[in-house]
Amino acid sequence: MARSDIFAGLEIGTSKVCLVVGETRGDGSLRVLGVGQHPSSGVRKGEVVDTDAVQACIHDALERAEERSDVEINAVFLSVTGAHIEGLNNRGAIRLDGGSINEADLDEVKKKCRDVKIPADNGFVHSIIQHYYVDSRERMINPLGRSGQKLEADYHIIHGIKSRIQNSIKCVRGVPLEIEDIVFAPVASAQMALDQEAKNRGALLLDIGGGTTDYICFVDGAVVASGSVGVGGDHITNDIALVLKVPLARAEKLKVTYGSAWLEGIGPDEKVPIAGDGSETVERILICQIINARLTELLTLINNSLAFDSGLGQRPSGVYLTGGSSLLTGLDSLVTDIFGIPVCKNQTPTVTGPSALFENPQYATPVGLIRYAQLLSSHRSRGGTFAKIGQKFEKIFGANR
Repeated sequence: MARSDIFAGLEIGTSKVCLVVGETRGDGSLRVLGVGQHPSSGVRKGEVVDTDAVQACIHDALERAEERSDVEINAVFLSVTGAHIEGLNNRGAIRLDGGSINEADLDEVKKKCRDVKIPADNGFVHSIIQHYYVDSRERMINPLGRSGQKLEADYHIIHGIKSRIQNSIKCVRGVPLEIEDIVFAPVASAQMALDQEAKNRGALLLDIGGGTTDYICFVDGAVVASGSVGVGGDHITNDIALVLKVPLARAEKLKVTYGSAWLEGIGPDEKVPIAGDGSETVERILICQIINARLTELLTLINNSLAFDSGLGQRPSGVYLTGGSSLLTGLDSLVTDIFGIPVCKNQTPTVTGPSALFENPQYATPVGLIRYAQLLSSHRSRGGTFAKIGQKFEKIFGANR
């Protein structure tokens, strides 16, 4: 019988705090046992600005998740986001003694790759292997057992401001909950939206939330770019509220009900009610122009950052969308127009439980955290390089956080 494990994933987002409990099995399946969520308070652009308010949200989400899953939760995998998080590519190299390459050699070349200058206030979040090279020959995924004189490795390094990440950590530990690991949000979302085939073909994942848009790009199966922009769906709502001079709640309703990111096919004379009673109207095209302008600015910024990255090599073959704001009408067409590549359907893995949960793109991150935990557990059970999760976490942020 396949071994099963239970993990919990916590997302502290700008729009919601969400905690998902899932059971994973050795055959790769995942069953969602329960979810607890609460509207966010004390979070701005994905970052904690009011510890007490955030802890109250986490408490509420925790109670609901435990009640619905019938599981006592003591530890979580925590997603982090924010415009301060950046990704870069770096190569490291070591000399070999001519013997077979072992785990110690892999650890040493990884340290060389992490020997890269980042801001003094920043800490490493992820060090993700891209490819290895032995004696500068063809790249490979696993060089263990090979012999040579030189081992090189390309890594994608994700880093962020330690104090801002520590704010989230302190909130969770004050609940109190232990943290198994921290995960950059799109790294988790990719576990739900992308299968290995999509990563091999080349995939750009855009996770468009309420306060941030996170992205991660795969080429030839490896992560080549990642980052976060402090703009999300809430900014579009705010733009509509300012232009039309309506409350935020009404602006959100107008955005969801009548808005479109793509302007083609919208009649210039089409009217929609500003107020609920229909006493005042506005051209629908105006609402859509506001949405289009903000999203065009956001997507162009990301596209330009990807084109600037010399490590990208070839362009990805498809764009995958997650996050609550990815549900906006017409977004697929705008994304295709700006990036010049098609939007593809997310590749949802074998997941059971409430289908509305894991099929909804706004839950890709918290459910993806469970899948991420499953992958690390698999490596750990095989004694792989990700075995000491807690130890890795301590080395990144230190014991006093």
